Amino acid sequence: MALLLYSLFIALLATTLWLSKTSSIAAQDSGTATFYTPPYVPSSCNGFEDEGMMIAAASDAIWDNGAACGSMYQVSCLGGTNSGTPHPCLDSGSVVVKIVDYCPDGCQGTIDLSQEAFASIADPNAGKINIAYQQYSLKGAGFAYTNDGGIED
Repeated sequence: MALLLYSLFIALLATTLWLSKTSSIAAQDSGTATFYTPPYVPSSCNGFEDEGMMIAAASDAIWDNGAACGSMYQVSCLGGTNSGTPHPCLDSGSVVVKIVDYCPDGCQGTIDLSQEAFASIADPNAGKINIAYQQYSLKGAGFAYTNDGGIED
């Protein structure tokens, strides 16, 4: 009986540890995304430095007085916000963008994606979509973010 209880305890402990590791990976916020068009410079974070096309402007929900500059976010399309384009999401899943700008008061979305980033996950005709987003880190993963929005080893 003691061995059975010990085995159950170990199994419960292992499950708890596994869930604590995976739940932080799956934690996402929800919001909306819009898009803006070139030119993408100057930007609030980097002036006239070109940061590529897979970029975004952060609303007050993310901006944190500029602390969001340079942060990477994974953004996934969840659905449409208007009846004109009720199913805007593409099968591509999600996009990773770098915060390079501020979307000022009156911003229509939680995150304002570059036109190219938006078009990689949704039909631009929608204009605005419901999203899930989370901060994303490539540190220690053996990857580097490239200026054209790609990821390389």
